[in-house]
Amino acid sequence: MSIFLEVIEWFDDSGNVMVHRIPEEGSADIKLGAQLIVRESQAAVFFRSGKALDVLGPGRHTLSTLNLPVITKMLSLPFGFKSPFRAEVYFVNLKVFTDLRWGTKDPVAFKDSQLGLVRLRGFGNYTMHVVQPILFVNTLVGTRGIFETNAISDYLRDVIVSRLNDLLGETLDTIFDLPGQYDEFAIALKNRVIDDFEHYGIGLVDLYINSITPPDEVQRMIDERSGMEAVQDLDGFLKFKAAKAMGDAAVGGAGGGGASDGLGLGVGAGLGMMLPGILQKSMGTAGAEEQNVACPRCHASIGVGTRFCPSCGHQLVIINRCHACNKDLPPEARFCMVCGTKVEKPDMKCPNCHAEVLPEANFCNSCGEKMG
Repeated sequence: MSIFLEVIEWFDDSGNVMVHRIPEEGSADIKLGAQLIVRESQAAVFFRSGKALDVLGPGRHTLSTLNLPVITKMLSLPFGFKSPFRAEVYFVNLKVFTDLRWGTKDPVAFKDSQLGLVRLRGFGNYTMHVVQPILFVNTLVGTRGIFETNAISDYLRDVIVSRLNDLLGETLDTIFDLPGQYDEFAIALKNRVIDDFEHYGIGLVDLYINSITPPDEVQRMIDERSGMEAVQDLDGFLKFKAAKAMGDAAVGGAGGGGASDGLGLGVGAGLGMMLPGILQKSMGTAGAEEQNVACPRCHASIGVGTRFCPSCGHQLVIINRCHACNKDLPPEARFCMVCGTKVEKPDMKCPNCHAEVLPEANFCNSCGEKMG
């Protein structure tokens, strides 16, 4: 047993130690009058005979124990020269511990109003510091010689994730509302978690939510939906794509010779054949719905410009022309609708089917027999 008085102090070189006990193992027979040095960022909890007596702030303190040099050595003879007056000092680091991260180990289920049941992952960080050294030492540190942030970070992370689950279920309607509400959710989550931290003498300084994300397949669905919303004018989009394709084909066709140029010319020719139909559909010139008429004989639905019914073969169009103004008239017209001239129908019949045909006709409109 040394007869010299101790000078007790501690420095944190790692920056992650929250509590350091002197001695690190067991207890010590600290002498009466030992000097304890406490820094501004520290607090010292003095234990004597297993009981926390006081919390010592910054400065130099003289410790009062029952261990007297020489005399205590003589009194400790029945105890194997080990003094029964034991003492320990717990240095508590009061600095703010930053860059502590939290996140979900496994995705949590969330019922989204638009996507249904989805699984979300949340990540963020927080900062904390010890506000009640005796409570912190008695509830979390115990008799450990060194207590670092990683010894408690797992527990605090689980507390944050648990409160986040409750918050999302109570306040969030759909994950589409999340991007503009991270700050509000972080404040609400901090208010819920701060009481849990204070139970152990810890003060929560800041808490941030960096991201709350659904699984990859749900993110792809969201990207597709946003892409559809971005292309609201489908006609304009088709026109743009067709014009761009034509320009690309023209640029490719204007290059030098070679196999690649031949391929470019082929592609350009194909686009040239397809482009009128694309533009007609996008601009509506071809008509979204084709107009049809009924065959007067079998009443089948046929196109307007059809000359013969594809179902029964009935002749549908008979060219009738006004000889005064040369205006095309319906087959049943008796007077010209433009000049009013009476229509003189030709008295010419097909020698094969005896159908009436126009004088200038080279073939019969009914059976196809060559005239003249």
